[in-house]
Amino acid sequence: MNLATPSCAAIRENGVAAHCARPGTGPAGPSAHPSLSEPIAVTSDGADWSLLRADLRHHGTALVHGGLADWRLPPGEESLLREVLGRDLPRYLSLGDGELRARYAASRRLLKSAAAAALGVSSADLELTYGPTGRPSLRGFDQIDISLSHTGDLLLVGLTTRGLIGVDVEPAARQLDRGSLKRRICTPQESRDLERLPQEDRNVGLVRLWTLKEAYSKAIGQGMAFRFTEFGFGPETLPVRVHRPDGSAGTGAQWSFRTYAVDAGGTAFVMSAAVHDTGLGRTLDTDVATMLDAETVTAITGALAAVG
Repeated sequence: MNLATPSCAAIRENGVAAHCARPGTGPAGPSAHPSLSEPIAVTSDGADWSLLRADLRHHGTALVHGGLADWRLPPGEESLLREVLGRDLPRYLSLGDGELRARYAASRRLLKSAAAAALGVSSADLELTYGPTGRPSLRGFDQIDISLSHTGDLLLVGLTTRGLIGVDVEPAARQLDRGSLKRRICTPQESRDLERLPQEDRNVGLVRLWTLKEAYSKAIGQGMAFRFTEFGFGPETLPVRVHRPDGSAGTGAQWSFRTYAVDAGGTAFVMSAAVHDTGLGRTLDTDVATMLDAETVTAITGALAAVG
């Protein structure tokens, strides 16, 4: 019994699912996850952002990941530090641990680089702002929603033009299958589903559930304030939906979820993404130099026709 695509066995044994490919090339086909594309690996030196822009046009979402060692700021680069962090600099300085600081700065460097590539601007022109619950957004650029996650040496960024996005990543080997922790993660139905799995698949199943719940919580701006035992996910439902604690459906087709198995630097990771489609249509062109809202264009051309 598989928990989801990719399977527990694929994550546990291979680190990356066999079908993980660019959209439309795997056995799931192009329509199984219409708004969630495959994660793209990017580097800080000469990154090719064309795949990101293509995913935003085709799917309305894009996921990119990079290594901490590659995206960390060079020592002594104070000007670059201020450019990357902006108003986040005081928060960065409050982090006493050197590795925490490095991960904080590198993750925001990747996020700003990805957003700048999507918007056609310099990353120095972008500033992060935060809602009441700490949810990040791009000040003045509401055509793209963003989410960020990092663990160990891996950084993950999600962008969408559909509405809201949340992402999360964890090492596939993270041990969550422990009594007290498991009880804080799972609904009763999820616990029953996990008990039906072979023992060797249960921990990966928990990692999958954890990343899905983190991604959903981030998308709705709740973080850890929304207890994980108050909502759940089914074992192999396609499309994946949020469930109530008793296992009944809690969300509809406006939400899309997907879990990925990714090998990065020889380590297996589990990534999950949650996207809420607001139903307002996709923004096909996110470049600030050329993008105009369709209703605005219609209003302008109508007004010009009326006076011409």
